[in-house]
Amino acid sequence: MDSRLVQNSQMAIKKSADIFDKCFRFDKAKELIANGLYPYFRVIESAQEPEIIMNGRRMIMIGSNNYLGLTNHPKVKEAAIEAIRKYGTGCAGSRFLNGTLDIHVELEEKLAHFMRKDAALVFSTGFQVNLGVISALVGKDDIVIIDKMDHASIIDGCRLSFGDIKKFKHNDMNDLERLLKGHESRDKLIVVDGVFSMEGDIAHLPEIVRLARKYGARVMVDDAHGIGVLGKTGRGTAEHFGLEEEVDLIMGTYSKSLASIGGFVAGSADVIHYIKHFARSLIFSASPPPASVASVGAALDIIENEPERREKLWRNTRKMLNGFIELGFEVGPSQTPIIPIVVGENENAFTMSMMLQEEGIFANVAVSPAVPNGRALIRTSYMATHTDEHLDKVLAAFKKVGKAMGII
Repeated sequence: MDSRLVQNSQMAIKKSADIFDKCFRFDKAKELIANGLYPYFRVIESAQEPEIIMNGRRMIMIGSNNYLGLTNHPKVKEAAIEAIRKYGTGCAGSRFLNGTLDIHVELEEKLAHFMRKDAALVFSTGFQVNLGVISALVGKDDIVIIDKMDHASIIDGCRLSFGDIKKFKHNDMNDLERLLKGHESRDKLIVVDGVFSMEGDIAHLPEIVRLARKYGARVMVDDAHGIGVLGKTGRGTAEHFGLEEEVDLIMGTYSKSLASIGGFVAGSADVIHYIKHFARSLIFSASPPPASVASVGAALDIIENEPERREKLWRNTRKMLNGFIELGFEVGPSQTPIIPIVVGENENAFTMSMMLQEEGIFANVAVSPAVPNGRALIRTSYMATHTDEHLDKVLAAFKKVGKAMGII
């Protein structure tokens, strides 16, 4: 064969096999940017308060998970500053080796007490908690059963495990029982969100626990959006239902009500001890920095000592839920400060978010595949620190934009 033909053939193979081809072909985000409809990576120039600064302009923030308004609380900030003064900015190693400080251990004891469990273990992010815990506990002969609407970190934790993954229809207890009954003889872990992060509904935990006990499964609740929000004292979904002793593992993140970055899991001492020695995302990740750890400790104190924050959060939540319904918006099954506004097709969500931005409202967008096709939404969430004036302006903006788009 002619050497030039061989060379051209090899070049064609190399070109068609370029792993970056998918990057060059990806143009959806570029189209949205070109059309002024891109709602992601917007740059905020201030703290996560009810009002933020973006592009030099003051806006009302209804896209934050800062439910109790603690990220800019003076006591939380002072705790972080003092930790930096004492320990520096980082730990320079993993928890497993040189990265465990006394404040890590103190926070674990504090979290275990707060969650009313024997022990707790802190991780550098909430995502890493689910990666590490699920992959450590679920082995090759085991089954992990999850809700189809569970958070991406739960799904990825399942993928890292060597077990079989089974999904049940969202909050469908008959479907969950079908899966449990079909695998009664195998070791099983059920993992659910306490509060589902897109539509703001709550897991049917009493029935999940009942079925788990009936069929010999363990239960883990991802309570990222429940801690600080649900329950008589803000301890989350299990407390909300009076099931703290029945839920085996509870994980939480610091990036919502706990005003920082990181995560934890709480449960029995033996199980936490096992996870500590087998969770790869803990063992092979750098330790949470001192400022983050200290911030969480201060936030926990505020949650316990200022219940009026949670009461104000729920007053704001009720006001907005009723307000949106009265305006004629579809709010889905929301039962929490996460209130989705269902707008239909993805394009509607992109357009509406930019129109709201023009009205001085920062809200988030959720489109397929994060939500089902035709169920794109504007995801709104509320803080204890929103005032009635803030919320009235938000409702007025939604009314104006909703009518302009023909949604209401």
